[in-house]
This record gives sequence, C-alpha cells and structure tokens, in this order.
Amino acid sequence: MLSIPLFIYTETSLHAGVGSTVSAIDLPIQRERTTQFPIVQGSGIKGALRSQAKQGESVLKAVFGDIYEVEEVDENGKKQKKQVSFAGAVSVGDARIVLFPVRSLSGVFAYATCAAVLARVARDVEGFPSLSSSVVGENALVTSGSALSVTGRAVLEEFSFECTSDKSVDAIAKWLAENAFPTDQAYEYWRKKVQNSLIVLSDESFRDFVQNSTEIVTRVRLERVKKTVAQGALWTQEALPSDCLLMSAILARSTRDGSNGSDEEVANWLRDAENVPQRIQLGGDETTGSGMVALRWAGA
Repeated sequence: MLSIPLFIYTETSLHAGVGSTVSAIDLPIQRERTTQFPIVQGSGIKGALRSQAKQGESVLKAVFGDIYEVEEVDENGKKQKKQVSFAGAVSVGDARIVLFPVRSLSGVFAYATCAAVLARVARDVEGFPSLSSSVVGENALVTSGSALSVTGRAVLEEFSFECTSDKSVDAIAKWLAENAFPTDQAYEYWRKKVQNSLIVLSDESFRDFVQNSTEIVTRVRLERVKKTVAQGALWTQEALPSDCLLMSAILARSTRDGSNGSDEEVANWLRDAENVPQRIQLGGDETTGSGMVALRWAGA
C-alpha cells in the first residue's frame, strides 16, 4: 500500500456543497465538524477523478472498483441475476485546506495558513519541513523579504498582525513551491509568490478567515418568458475562492479485479497525466465555470 498525497489548486471558485441549511447562507460549503476548516469530501474527488480519466472502462473499473450483475442458473434450472462487486485499488481521503488566500494591504493577497494545518501536512507527507516556532495571539510568521509586511506589520482584510520572519517559513514556502504547486510554466508567477506571500497565523485567526472570508454569491432563477426573478427563487451560495491550496491523502493498493496490478503500478497510473488530466472540474456549477482545479501529485 502506497500513500500518494494529491495537492489541489483552485483556479476558479469551488462549491463543494452540503445542501440547504438553516444558517444565513442557503448553500454552504463542506467543513470539518470540529475546526470548521473547509474540506472537499473524498467521495466527490474520487468521482471526479474517475469521470474525467482518459482510459478505457476496464482500467477504470480495476482502479476505482465496480458493481455489476451476472446471470446464474440455480439447482432447479432457473435463471437468476446476482450482483457482484469488488473494491477499487484507491482510497481517496477528504481534501483539507493548506493555503487560503486573504486580501492584503501589501502584496494584493496573502497565502494564509496556521500551525495546525502545517502539522497535518507534515504528518501525511514525508519530508515536509516542520515549523520551528508556534504562533501566539496576534503575532504571525512570514518569509524573509515578505511582500506582506509594512513596518513590521501585515494588514489582512481589516486586521493587523505583527510579523516576524522565520527561516522555517522560508523552507515551507520553498517546499510548497517545488512540490505542491503545478509544474507548468503558467504557474511560475504563483510559485514565486508563495515564497514572498506566505503567512502563518494563529490557529484561531486562520479559522476566522476560512469561516468569514469565503465567497458568498447571490443566485436567482429567471422566469423563462418574462426574464424576471421567479417567485422565491433567490438564494445565497458559498464557495472557496480561487488560489486555495488543498491536499488529499490517497492510498494506492493492488487491484482486486483479478488483473494482479501492483500498488506501485496503480500509483504510477494515477500520476500519469495521460491517464488523469492535470486539470479537472470539482464540485457543483460546472456549466458556470466553477470548480476548475489544477492537480499536483507529491513526488511527481
């Protein structure tokens, strides 16, 4: 069994919803119960990978599993259908937030994270740099030569944070640029930006931003003939903004359909861009351009 972390970078807003609720937002996004950090559930990621992969059906069944019916003859000579299934060779975990974009007075926006998030990544990814200092109260840690700090303070939204440069934050930003961000030339700017715009906040401050700084869109449905808003067809919808970075821990096992594919072969199949595109669509509102994400397999 092999662990192959998958980093997901949002190129447009992403709505992975939970249905309607009684909150102020009609259609909120998926969140962890304890921390309220945003997530994308693993079932949605697995379905998106399968539906947008470029291989034949037999290979997809071997990798992602299958349920089918066969016809058998019982001892009385009667034909009957029997359901047969086998599990897939991949286990897809929930995608959890790693970096969250926050509006900044200097540098346009910051890639915000916190010690708890970084500790999770270090737990799941071998070789990820550890954070040497803990963030306390209103303080924040930034990279050397940060574009966010003005006279020693960073202003994110309407909040001001005292900043301290830290070499471990430099190492983390460098690792993310080299191992988590997409590799193509179009992302050269963003790989450089994370190295001067990464900020490590306290867990509480980060939680407040991911709860209160997501995108809230008001949606309507029009009467087909009148082109006016239909009665009662007005609702609000939450989405993760573009430029978020998430990570899903994916496990590759040997195939279970009798093809005898090894866990290493399954992992290599997933990493191959000829099989799984480097850009896919996740979540809802596909036809309005939402959910376009870029993928980066750690170690690829």
